[in-house]
Amino acid sequence: MFDKTDPRSTLGQTKENQKELRQIAPADYGKFYEQEPIESDAFTKTWWIRGQNFFLAYSDAADGTNFKREDQVDEYVLLLPDKDSEAEIIWENHTTKVDGFSIAFIPGGKSEIKVNKGGKVIRLFSSENKDIENLPYNKESYRNPNPHVAPIDPWPEPEGGYKVRVYSLDVPKETGRFGRIYRCTTFMVNFLEPFEGPRDPSKMSPHTHDDFEQCSLAIQGEFTHHLRWPWTTDMGEWRPDEHEHCASPSVAIIPPGVIHTSQSTGAGSNLLIDIFSPPRIDFSEKPGWVLNSDEYPMPNVDRENS
Repeated sequence: MFDKTDPRSTLGQTKENQKELRQIAPADYGKFYEQEPIESDAFTKTWWIRGQNFFLAYSDAADGTNFKREDQVDEYVLLLPDKDSEAEIIWENHTTKVDGFSIAFIPGGKSEIKVNKGGKVIRLFSSENKDIENLPYNKESYRNPNPHVAPIDPWPEPEGGYKVRVYSLDVPKETGRFGRIYRCTTFMVNFLEPFEGPRDPSKMSPHTHDDFEQCSLAIQGEFTHHLRWPWTTDMGEWRPDEHEHCASPSVAIIPPGVIHTSQSTGAGSNLLIDIFSPPRIDFSEKPGWVLNSDEYPMPNVDRENS
């Protein structure tokens, strides 16, 4: 349910799930401002959290920080949200510069990220990379897979084959487009426009997803995530509504089947990044929404059975 001014109000309605409703998983929250980092050294502090199909690493990185991957299974994401940061990506003996306020997609195999000018560094990896599965705070939440989450299924190879691809986030706002969306074979990232001040409570957007999680990463300001679980036939599985306040940096991982909407509550600028793995079909089908859609083709989709 979206306000008529919300671009998502133009999305097609999904068909009601005819399968028997099973217990819906709880949400997970990572409040990094209250938690000790998982990894820490003289250069950087890194917090790890996960969803069923992905791992998220949030780092406060100093100049000179290096992040290396020796046997990365598939394409992964580097996000530099600070405008004055700067990095280099080394992959297959090629070096690619990444300016601040950019997103980069890095192919599998051996690679290195060199942070020349520090700041916030966000990396996203698919859950196929088993070498990092014991790092997240919430790793126990996924020892048993959530049956409501569709398995990860990588999207088609990009046009022209794999290479490091970098995109600026400095994109003018456009009426009718929802945020700034980029996708690769494993992720879709929506760098939303900032919410200036508290969100209008008369224009909220309660909605649900049938078979994928939503990861909402707050990097500035404050948000309250409002969540409501559906009732199953077993009252013992019912959950109370949640209204979880999260400052920044923080992560909310919202399971499929949960009605949810996020409300900015900070007095200043509030910035949220939505992350999905694999990419979303519905957003991808909206003309002009995915800003690099010409480089990353969609899979063939049978809409009758989706």
